[in-house]
Parts: sequence; structure tokens; C-alpha cells
Amino acid sequence: MLKVETESVVVVRCQDGEGLPAVLLDPAWGSLGLVAGIGMLRDLVLGYWDGTQYVEERIPEPVELLSLQGNLGDEAGKPVLHAHVVAGRKGGEAIGGHLLSATVHNTAEIVLLRLPGVRLVRRRDPGGLLGLYPESNEIPSG
Repeated sequence: MLKVETESVVVVRCQDGEGLPAVLLDPAWGSLGLVAGIGMLRDLVLGYWDGTQYVEERIPEPVELLSLQGNLGDEAGKPVLHAHVVAGRKGGEAIGGHLLSATVHNTAEIVLLRLPGVRLVRRRDPGGLLGLYPESNEIPSG
């Protein structure tokens, strides 16, 4: 993985064979918005929430990564990526869902936005989902 970090942005280029979401689970980054992702994937596993669990759909062949967006937060200090993906199959068919896992095929270019003053906390909701509970991370003035 190649990356550049500034105060406001993290730009990542994942290389062939790297796994998603694993390469994005850097606890040092804190809370981030995943604002853009393009490239190619293989061994893509999409999830569809059926009300009680994620139903998996496996796409082993290479696909174009058309869109990747979401956020990086934490559950009890452990980084958690909540991301959705739209991918294009050969012939132009688009498929999408919750990103469970994938392997980068050739390259993936990802842009993450830092969220100063915000902590994206994840907690298990009664229905089983990891709900988002955003918190202020700013020090009160005065």
C-alpha cells in the first residue's frame, strides 16, 4: 500500500493482492469518511442485510471498482469499516452491496477524509447491526 496523509486527507493506493477492508483498518487514523474508491477487485464478497444477518454474495471474477464509500469508526477501540461498493462486471452489469471482503486486482485508489472533532463510535443495536453513534471529540472551550 502506498499512502500520503495530511491534516485533512488520507490518499491510499492499494496494490494487487492486498485485502479489503484489512488494509484500511489502521487504528491510528481514527474516524474517517471514505469518500472515493475506484480500481479493480476480485474475490469480492458483498453483504445484504436481511433483517437479522448479512446474506453473502461471492463474485470471484475480476470486477471494476466503480464506487466505494462509507466510514471508518471504532467499536470498543477496534477499527470498523462500514463501506458500500458498486462494481462493474464484464459486459457492463453493475452490482453492489455492503463490502465484506475483497482482494485488490491490479490497483485500488481510495480517498479518506479526516473528521476533526468527531469520533464515529459503533455499538451493537438490538437488531444485530453495528449502529453508528457519532460523538464530539472536541475539547469544550471556556
